Amino acid sequence: MESNAPPLKAKSVMNDPYPNSQVVGQSILAIVGGMEVVQARALRILEENGISPLKADVWYPMSSLLNSFQLIFEKIGPSTVRAIGRKIPDNARFPANVDSLEKGLRSIDVAYHLNHRGTDKIGDYRYEQIDRRSARMVCDNPYPCDLDLGLIEAVCDRFRPKDALWVRIEHDPKSCRRRGDASCTYIITW
Repeated sequence: MESNAPPLKAKSVMNDPYPNSQVVGQSILAIVGGMEVVQARALRILEENGISPLKADVWYPMSSLLNSFQLIFEKIGPSTVRAIGRKIPDNARFPANVDSLEKGLRSIDVAYHLNHRGTDKIGDYRYEQIDRRSARMVCDNPYPCDLDLGLIEAVCDRFRPKDALWVRIEHDPKSCRRRGDASCTYIITW
């Protein structure tokens, strides 16, 4: 599915809005996994932003990761950011005992907070059931919407209900962080 989101507005995190927040290296490994063909470039971008050496059990400044994503988006493109999002469930800490699409989508917020620490408000992933075969995911975190789209796609692929031929994910055009809105909303149907 293609993102209907407008082009990214350049925003720097030089004035660090998350000075007290960190991300565990294990979840940052999704960048290396998502950039399989150009892993050396991924590691170079992370290093340029102070994430070196990358170790799974070390905590890194959230602002360094956000700067890395901005560079990846600008230099390589949104498809790579989306591919990184698809690798997050393979790398980041996720809750155990997830066995359905609803639990999988709800687990994204739990995993997000397991992989981040600090005292800053870093946002959430809010799952809202619409009806028996559709839901909404509201993402009000500082990460690129292409990353969230890839993450949601990966979870939907992994937990697609047996009676569903497909799971469709659409970026609601009414709200987008690329335009400076506070959140992005994805409508999920199956």
